[in-house]
Amino acid sequence: MTKKIIKYCVFFCILGFIAYHSVYFKKLSEVKAAAAKKFDPATYARTYLDKQLIPAAAVAPNADTLISQLKNNPVKAFKAYAHALAIGNTRFFLVQGQGVITNIDESNVYIITPGKLPLKIATEYVFGNALRDAPGIIGVNDFGNGMDLNNVSAEVNKLVRTEVLPPFKSKVKKGDNISFAGAFELNQEHINLNNIEVIPVTLNVK
Repeated sequence: MTKKIIKYCVFFCILGFIAYHSVYFKKLSEVKAAAAKKFDPATYARTYLDKQLIPAAAVAPNADTLISQLKNNPVKAFKAYAHALAIGNTRFFLVQGQGVITNIDESNVYIITPGKLPLKIATEYVFGNALRDAPGIIGVNDFGNGMDLNNVSAEVNKLVRTEVLPPFKSKVKKGDNISFAGAFELNQEHINLNNIEVIPVTLNVK
């Protein structure tokens, strides 16, 4: 009888130990605070676009100057102006400039700059990380995980597609003189300066 009582005591002690370590409680205020700190990529992208990316693009190297430097001394130009968060040969440049529209199709407008440089500017497919990475403002350690980082790119691109492109596309026509700012990518091991496509962040018809 005594042994049976001891077995029951041990059983309930073990059960109590497991239950105590399996359940814990948090204050409601702590739960709400944690929820409030959840990353909001749309809000972050809005602030980044308005307060960091557009101001940085406004003082970015002129397209004629930058492309000339890339032709004459690519190593120096990449070191001075290129940025990227990912490992690899793809690097992003922030650029601004002017040009005259020479052609328009479903995906791009094509311009010739004052320095006779042909460029194309994306007006349909705005994807990728160029606008996020080119200024070199955002760091990979600024975010808790890779998904948040990628979501910032998606939200910035979305703002450009919905706010920058529609008013520009509705009125631009061949022969217009425009100003632009944006970003483009180059492979530093296989540099091709003949097919540069700028992802715009600002576009204005003069």
